[in-house]
Amino acid sequence: MQPADLPAPDADALAHSAHLTALLRETIAAHGPMPFHAFMERCLYAPGLGYYSAGARKFGAAGDFVTSAELGPIFARCVASALAPSLLLLGAQADWLELGGGSGAFAEHVLLALASRGALPARYLMLEPSAELRARQQTRLRARLPAALFARLEWIERPPEQPWRGVLFANEVLDALPATRFTVRGGEVYEEHVALDGAGAFMRVDRPADALTSAAARHLERALGQPFADGYRSELLPQLPYWMQAVAGTLATGLALFVDYGYPRAEYYLPQRANGTLRAFYRHHVHDDVFFHPGLQDLTASVDFSALAEAGQGAGLDLAAYVPQGQFLLAAGLEQVHAEAAAGQDTAGLYALAQEIKRLMLPEAMGERFQAMLFARGLAAAALPAELLLADRRAHL
Repeated sequence: MQPADLPAPDADALAHSAHLTALLRETIAAHGPMPFHAFMERCLYAPGLGYYSAGARKFGAAGDFVTSAELGPIFARCVASALAPSLLLLGAQADWLELGGGSGAFAEHVLLALASRGALPARYLMLEPSAELRARQQTRLRARLPAALFARLEWIERPPEQPWRGVLFANEVLDALPATRFTVRGGEVYEEHVALDGAGAFMRVDRPADALTSAAARHLERALGQPFADGYRSELLPQLPYWMQAVAGTLATGLALFVDYGYPRAEYYLPQRANGTLRAFYRHHVHDDVFFHPGLQDLTASVDFSALAEAGQGAGLDLAAYVPQGQFLLAAGLEQVHAEAAAGQDTAGLYALAQEIKRLMLPEAMGERFQAMLFARGLAAAALPAELLLADRRAHL
């Protein structure tokens, strides 16, 4: 049934979603209720059908949501300003690895900014699992970058397997990792699954959690200092330590920067947030019907940054800084970046820059809702902006 406030998909989109829906129903009918994380994984990444692996426009005004990098060049230029000194310190053979490159906007702007600072990486690696997005990124960047910069780009299908040095960067990647949904009832931990009702529609059912999910929920209770209330429901990522080891385990020397929306653990699992943070994005509408036309909408959960800190440290990284996005951008030299971007702009250009900065900085927009977490390995903190280290909020984790 079409939710009243959501735009109706066209016939081709409906047919696409119907194909994925049929496959999901067949799997559930054959094997029984499907763990929610498996349902989410198929909705987002099923080859040719999932939200991120099919051909629908996802980013920007014509898509479903806008990321910091899609607003304009300011975000990427600030990241370049913050990390260029470390990149120079790492030397001419340092690489930059971006996880999930979106439309390619961030790569475009950060490469131009790094070039202007004489801090280009030897290679700019883009780990993008979606063939459709890889093609879009390649088309955009080939058209917009000088040939010498485009030549530094390399698309890869898996993280480097050999030790490397450089910068690992991920913007709005963690929120798209398939989330495990859990609930606590009668003192026991249950995992949310997706089943079929009598009419063949998707429905939620709970089953006793396996050992990994149960242990992860109990770890949260110990860290929070109290048990979850009866009926409390939320998300966790028991696979996060393994994922972090896979993407950052071979980073021998360098930095890893993660930017996403989320909270420290104590805020993520507040008693009043008793149904978690899971939501869907469709045509710039945020709603909670995660079963609405599978494959046509983004499914996402906020990031537990305390869990991310634990996973990074478990992978051998040192936590260098944890700050809201707004403070990160200020510490990265936003004022100077804005002055450089504003030079020579007409009234319309200046207005666009002002609007971009408002979205990036205002607490109710992205300034406080988004967080930045920076890890280091084998690199002196002196290379990082002093203001960033001073603004560090790790005590909140």
